Amino acid sequence: MAIKNNENPVMETVAVNRSQIEHRATWMGLIYDEMKKEGLDAEGIIRRAIKRTGCIHGEGFRKQCADPADGSQFCQVFLGTEDNVGPQTFGMDHICSDRDNVSVEFHYCALVSAWKKLGFDDETCALLCDIAMDGDRGIAEAMGMTLDLTDTIAKGCETCKLHFYK
Repeated sequence: MAIKNNENPVMETVAVNRSQIEHRATWMGLIYDEMKKEGLDAEGIIRRAIKRTGCIHGEGFRKQCADPADGSQFCQVFLGTEDNVGPQTFGMDHICSDRDNVSVEFHYCALVSAWKKLGFDDETCALLCDIAMDGDRGIAEAMGMTLDLTDTIAKGCETCKLHFYK
């Protein structure tokens, strides 16, 4: 497997977003590494913390939706499609939503970029990616949805494919 994560030229706001996400991923990766070195259950502990974070954020998104049961409203709030910064940060396209579904593809991942810069191997990047996605799983849960993650850049796929559904 070879991770392909091609950064494309972006506007300044998107570059700042990506930098902030890389910073967060650097913390996550190094905390994971240090916990593992100490013989702690790094994966379990970090998964639980990230899931809690996702649930907190999901509740915030839920409160921003006039009708939290409407996947289209969740899509607008979660992906920030109005200003286009969110979609550009992850190179999103194929954004589709209806009352019961939200699906999107990501062509770039700043988290993977950070983990590769730290020298983590592909297997560790894939694990860290799955752990990080527990935040999105928590968001889905708070919204009364389920998240399927079929492809990921961290596993060597061309894109990350996310599908939130009821």
